Amino acid sequence: MTTKQKITPFLWFDNQAEEAMNHYVSIFPKSRIVNVSRYGEAGPGPAGTVMVGTFEIEGQQFLALNGGPHFKFSEAISLVVNCESQEEVDKLWTRLCEGGSPSQCGWLKDKFGLSWQIIPRILGQLMQDPNPAKSGRVMKVMLQMTKIDIAGLKQAYEQR
Repeated sequence: MTTKQKITPFLWFDNQAEEAMNHYVSIFPKSRIVNVSRYGEAGPGPAGTVMVGTFEIEGQQFLALNGGPHFKFSEAISLVVNCESQEEVDKLWTRLCEGGSPSQCGWLKDKFGLSWQIIPRILGQLMQDPNPAKSGRVMKVMLQMTKIDIAGLKQAYEQR
């Protein structure tokens, strides 16, 4: 359970930690399950089921716990994925939305209730333009989007 990171996100699942780890590593190309500790006969979870596991996505390690139904995820915390292309946005959006629910402005909840933001890197660049008219148009169109559409952002930015 030891990680090299100073800070590691710790995700509390009811009883789906193993399913979640397998799901996430199937979506992201540079990912893997690092290790898994299972409950023994003493419990408190069923013997043989995952107690805690470490998985890695793009070099970022996460811990996943089967802790029971005491706590649920909320939008107060989300995982931001910075995407390089519309193709990457589309792929991740589709896979993470399976069994979950889309929201606005690139946000979604996956089938485990964890919130994600699938954001193209160019959004930040366009929003930081020193011309307030350009960045304002980008903001206005982005607020109307569910999944972020790079072409729509660029069209708003370049509009005269």
